[in-house]
Amino acid sequence: MFAPGEMVLLVDPTGKRHLVRLAEADTLHHHLGAVHHADVIGQPEGARVRSSQGRIFTAVRPRLLDSIFEMPRKSGIVYPKDAAHLIAWADIAPGHRVLESGVGSGALTLALLRAVSDKGQVIGYEQRADFIELALNNVRTFAEHSSGNLLLREKNVYDGLVDEDLDRIVLDLPEPWHVLPHVPSALKQGGWLAAYNPSVIQVSQLVDALRATQRYIQVETHEVLLRGWHVQGAAVRPEHEMVGHTGFITVARLVAEGN
Repeated sequence: MFAPGEMVLLVDPTGKRHLVRLAEADTLHHHLGAVHHADVIGQPEGARVRSSQGRIFTAVRPRLLDSIFEMPRKSGIVYPKDAAHLIAWADIAPGHRVLESGVGSGALTLALLRAVSDKGQVIGYEQRADFIELALNNVRTFAEHSSGNLLLREKNVYDGLVDEDLDRIVLDLPEPWHVLPHVPSALKQGGWLAAYNPSVIQVSQLVDALRATQRYIQVETHEVLLRGWHVQGAAVRPEHEMVGHTGFITVARLVAEGN
């Protein structure tokens, strides 16, 4: 049952989503009528509640991507479509120790915590103390049960890595190639390095640097485009708008030095 303090998604009659934290005395004010949190508390997921105008709102628990789109931020985020692709291609799984650098507002951090589960750990390097505070608040709000396996360091990753025995390294940085000299001592052989960059010039420099070291195989770069479809009766067509370019994902696998 929904409880006070829980994050809930209220879906209005038009399908629009409203993320709220339940409190007995609070109300969602909407042009289709006010929805009292007290009417949601104690109800099971999927319950339908009436607004003050008699309109039906549906209460469900938010998906991770609902939380990411609604969470407070001070910077651009890694979109769920890119986070999902990065996690798949870097083969990030439960139990892995993952280092993330460039934590920002914590959007990718939330996805990584979901991927490694409570069996793994996410270690974040972030230079800005205000971003660390924001990311921690977002994790505590939207992934409360995962905050225990998150370690955030106020550190510039270009200066080196203090963590070792890592399964994966994920970089959301302007110049990820400057991190490569520090990777072999921190990342397990056979482990994956992944980078997210908005510019193809950044990608080109990174891939050239990866290949120059002769320590990486399976170097791949992808771009993910997301297009929804309008499906209503006989009217079936692509949506007029789509989520196009947001960034490039590059992955590479660290191997032993050649003889």
